[in-house]
Amino acid sequence: MGSGRVRRAGRAAALIAIVAAVACGVLLGVWRPWVPAVGDSPVLASEESAAIAPTPLVLPEHPRVLVFGDSWTYGSAASKPTLGYAYVLADLIDGETIVDGVRGSGYLKPGIDGPDFGDRIAALDPELDPDLVIIQGSINDHKLGSVGYRDAVTSAWDALAATYPDTPIVVLGPAPHVLPVGAGTIRIDHDLAALAAARGWWYISPVQDQWITEQNYLDVIDVEVGKRHPSTAGHRYLAEKVAAALADIEAAPVTEAGGAESTPGQ
Repeated sequence: MGSGRVRRAGRAAALIAIVAAVACGVLLGVWRPWVPAVGDSPVLASEESAAIAPTPLVLPEHPRVLVFGDSWTYGSAASKPTLGYAYVLADLIDGETIVDGVRGSGYLKPGIDGPDFGDRIAALDPELDPDLVIIQGSINDHKLGSVGYRDAVTSAWDALAATYPDTPIVVLGPAPHVLPVGAGTIRIDHDLAALAAARGWWYISPVQDQWITEQNYLDVIDVEVGKRHPSTAGHRYLAEKVAAALADIEAAPVTEAGGAESTPGQ
C-alpha cells in the first residue's frame, strides 16, 4: 500500500507539473503582445534580381537628409512627433533632416494624411537638393499581397531618382511591429532588398539585422496607446540604429571593377 501511495503521489505531482506548465504557457501567451493575430500566410520567395555593387557613400560634415516614409517617420507614438527617429537622427549625424512621413502610407496603400509613396514622391520639391535621401518602410503594404508590389516600388524609385539624380539614396526597410515577424513583412523586406541591390543602392534591414527582438520589444514598441508604434524611447533607439548603419555604410569597403576593394576617400 505504501508503494501505491507513492505511485499515486508521483502521478499527482506529475499532473500538477503539467497543469503548471500549461498555465505558464497561457500566461506567456497573454503577456506576449508582440505576437500578431492569425492571418499572415506563408509567401513564395520572389525572384532575385542581379546585384550591382553600391556606390561609396560620402556625406559632407553636416549633411542635409530627406527622410521619407510612413508613420514611423512621421513620429507616431512618440510623446510628440518631433521626438520621432527621423527628427532625432539630425543631432546624431550632426546635420539636418527634412522629414516627410505620412501615417498609413505605403507603395500600394494610400495614407491617412496623404497618398501612397508614388504620388507623394511625384509631389516632392526637386529644388530641395538634399545630400542624402532615406526612404523608409513600409509595413503598411504587408496585407496587400505581392501583385503589383515590385512594379509600384520600381515606379516610385524611378521617380525619386529622377527628382534627385545626383543624390545618394539609402533604403531603410520595414521594422517589425509584431513578433515573430509576419510573412508579409518578410516578403516586403526581401523584395526591397533585391530591388535596391539591382540598382546599387544601399539597403538597411531592421528585420535581417534583428533590431527588434523579444528581449527589447516592449522597450521599443508601445503596444497600448501607441498601437504598436515605437515609443519615445523606441524612436531614440531607432535613430541610433539608423545613424550607426549610415556610419557603417560610409566606412564600408566597396568592390570595384576587377574585384579590388576600396573604402570611401581612397
